[in-house]
Parts: sequence; C-alpha cells; structure tokens
Amino acid sequence: MTVFLCGFMGCGKSTIGKLAAKKLGCGFCDTDDLIVRTLEMTIPEIFEKKGEPFFRQTEAEIVKSLCGKTAVAACGGGAMLNPDTAKAAKDAGAEVIFLDVPFETCYDRIKDDTNRPIVVNSTKEQLEELYNNRKGIYLKHSTIRLECIGSPVENAEKIAELLRK
Repeated sequence: MTVFLCGFMGCGKSTIGKLAAKKLGCGFCDTDDLIVRTLEMTIPEIFEKKGEPFFRQTEAEIVKSLCGKTAVAACGGGAMLNPDTAKAAKDAGAEVIFLDVPFETCYDRIKDDTNRPIVVNSTKEQLEELYNNRKGIYLKHSTIRLECIGSPVENAEKIAELLRK
C-alpha cells in the first residue's frame, strides 16, 4: 500500500514519514527530494528558472509514479492541493494522511528555511493565510486526518496503528 503524507510546510511529513515507514517495514521517500534528484536542481533553482507551475507539474508526475508502490511518501506542501494528484492517489487505493499541525508550530520550523521559495517570498501573515486556505483542501483530499500533538515517534506509531487496522 502507498501512504502519502500531506500537510503544510513544516508539519513533520519527512520526519514522521521516515519513522512510520520503519514501523511499517516499508520504504520511505520524500517527493521534494525526488524532484531535486530528477531535475538536478534545488527547489529554489526550479522555482526561479522554470517557475512554480513547472514544479507543480513535476511534483504531480512524481506522486502518480509512486502510486501502487509499498512505501510511505512525504509529499511537498502543495502536492495534494492538485485535484488530479489527489484523485490519482485515491484511484490507486493509497492512503493520504493529513498531518494536522497548528500554524504557529509549522511557522517556527520553517521561518528561517531559505530552501523554501514560498517562505522566503512571504510574510508571516501571508503564510498564515496560505495555511488557512490549504487546510480545507488537505482535509478534502485526505483519507485520514491525524492531529499531531505528540512527538514524531508517537505520531509515527499512530500512523502504523491506523494502517494496521
């Protein structure tokens, strides 16, 4: 089974995803890392040279290519906002888990990250508006909502328990 973790930047998709994959005995991948390796450019370079629409298209292709694989995949913050990508995951029978983390927690984790073009080019208020706009879409496109109130290890264990049922 493919498990996609979605949520806002800084919600812990990569950290929790690695731990959950280990608990489930399957592989882990990060879609942003796959994009960087595929295009041989950093995310800021991709945004600057090719633009965000190109990045989003590449992201959608990567997510679709993972459908049907036995893995936990941490998706970029915008991946499951694309209805076609979300539909591909749903049609493949993948679980899409929304990691629901408060904005302030996410912001504290991302505010100084220069590898995130959207963060670099946005104020805190703009990021909070983006967070609020995306939250409903994450809820709509996910099969499971996980309120991440514990440690990454505890959240990974919750994921493993949910998926074993």
